[in-house]
Amino acid sequence: MESRFSKKEIKGILLTVLFSVIYLLYSHFTIGLKNDQFLLVLFVNVAYILSGIWRRFILAFLIFIAYWIIFDSMKLYPNYRFADVNIENLYILEKSIFGFHNSTTLITPNEYFIRHHNTVLDCLGAIFYLSWVPVPLIFAFYLFLKFPAEFLRFAFAFFITNIVGFIIYYLYPAAPPWYVELHGFDLDESTKSYAAGLLRFDSFIGWDLFKGMYSKGSNVFAAMPSLHAAYPVIGLFYSYKFGHKKIAVVFFTFVIGIWFSAVYLTHHYILDVIAGLICAMLGIWIFEKVLLQLASVKKYLQRYEALISKKESQ
Repeated sequence: MESRFSKKEIKGILLTVLFSVIYLLYSHFTIGLKNDQFLLVLFVNVAYILSGIWRRFILAFLIFIAYWIIFDSMKLYPNYRFADVNIENLYILEKSIFGFHNSTTLITPNEYFIRHHNTVLDCLGAIFYLSWVPVPLIFAFYLFLKFPAEFLRFAFAFFITNIVGFIIYYLYPAAPPWYVELHGFDLDESTKSYAAGLLRFDSFIGWDLFKGMYSKGSNVFAAMPSLHAAYPVIGLFYSYKFGHKKIAVVFFTFVIGIWFSAVYLTHHYILDVIAGLICAMLGIWIFEKVLLQLASVKKYLQRYEALISKKESQ
């Protein structure tokens, strides 16, 4: 009986299974296996076997899968073991630049919002914070379907921005403002991720949505730069550059919304947000002005584009 798969496809399927097993073994012996890893492996293998657009989707989004694996692997060697955590000095710098007097006390914007908040802003902040990854991924999926070459430029700039951010995390470990509110300036390496102002939204809807999400987090001292602030900037840049003006308006809204929410919800200082903007600009510059100018990179992207843009076989 003739197989529906060619020899080349069978080789690809076997390689996908092999790398999946290696990844699961790696996770088991290092960061520990979770349902997330099994679901990722299951989806990748099923999609690859289904062939057609599903296989092209997996091949295209390998960039984002690589980002996810690298981020998850940072648990192996937390940044607070690499360099001293900046707690008090970052807080003092934020207060010296952006602080203002509330009655007779000099406070940071975060401290003001801890004391002055309302349900409308809590809900808006929660919506923006829920969308910080889904919105860029939806944009990426749209580009993948319609404009593969544009997709690759966006995806690689996104990946490089994250790598830049991860490097800064290790060079400059930084506590978020909620840490100072709860623990002061003493370092507690056992501190778990905390939903901070998002807990007000949980209380409003009567469901521990963000509490559950943040309970799975472990990278507490990675507030600088704010990648929450970086992601919509990448989307804004490429949507505008590629001429998707309506989408650019959406991303501009998310830039403002997420930047404000990051400070309002006590997850980031304004300095973290500015660092996130710089991180995004640097990631885009590295890709567009350095890597994309290399003939070898252009050739690789052309091959990659051809691989993910083939029409589904009839």
